[in-house]
Amino acid sequence: MPTLRPFALSSLLCAALPLLMASTAHAGVDACGNISVEANADCMVEAAAECTARCEPASFQAACAVELQADCSGTCPPPEIEADCVVDCAADCEGTCEADPAEFDCAADCEGTCSADCAADCEGKCEAEAEAGSASAECQGECEASCKANCSSSCEGHCEVTEGSVDCSGKCEAKCDGVCEAKANFDCQVDCQAQGYAECEGELQGGCEGACEEPEGALFCDGQYVDHGGNLDECVAALQAALDIEVEGYAEGSAAWEDGEGKAEGKAGASCAAAPRSAVDPRAAALGALALLGLVLRRRRA
Repeated sequence: MPTLRPFALSSLLCAALPLLMASTAHAGVDACGNISVEANADCMVEAAAECTARCEPASFQAACAVELQADCSGTCPPPEIEADCVVDCAADCEGTCEADPAEFDCAADCEGTCSADCAADCEGKCEAEAEAGSASAECQGECEASCKANCSSSCEGHCEVTEGSVDCSGKCEAKCDGVCEAKANFDCQVDCQAQGYAECEGELQGGCEGACEEPEGALFCDGQYVDHGGNLDECVAALQAALDIEVEGYAEGSAAWEDGEGKAEGKAGASCAAAPRSAVDPRAAALGALALLGLVLRRRRA
């Protein structure tokens, strides 16, 4: 049976990249367990001993923050949003959006603005707790993960209604509602999530170590374990398509890629540059490309 070499899949993903980007700018989130992944993240697949060594509490903060944020959203009361926050945010947003309304991404801009203060806010919070004798050694990392998960959830919730719109007024109102709500909810979310990290990290450690023993290995982005729910191929494809992230070591050490003598090929990571949009319907073309990718993946598993 014919086999597909790594560069062939990379080419397929590169061909699909501009089409996928035209239809969505957040494709990697859902496919990778909703973990917050930066556009310039360093992602890699590892297996065996080196992989297992990475399965430690500090590597589970981002994945746990997603789970804990959802749990805490029903515990934290509706926050009181500061009027000054909305006014300042709106003034800045309008100028940015009006430069190119069609390309302004409410959710992405909202998350970027909201998360920009996470490090500083958490540093202040952890210092205050340390002085009070209650801060843990992992305080900064857990706090930042909680802050970013809180920003992501709030921004997506408010910006969802603006998808497809080019109205800057509506987009900026949604963005600022998301940013200011997340900021007002910062203390409650961080405090609530802090209570669940130990249990969550303990549960994820078993899954991480199990993934390390599999031929495919476990996926890490910026040192954080990506709990993709067993859908490694889909997660990697989404990261490559949506964020143009090269996933190092993908399929390395497995029988996923074979040459004529049955030997495993090397890495199948891809780094693709966006191309101009085609006159073809981007959604239809992207679905066609992914359907072909799915067929290839099924055949290589056969």
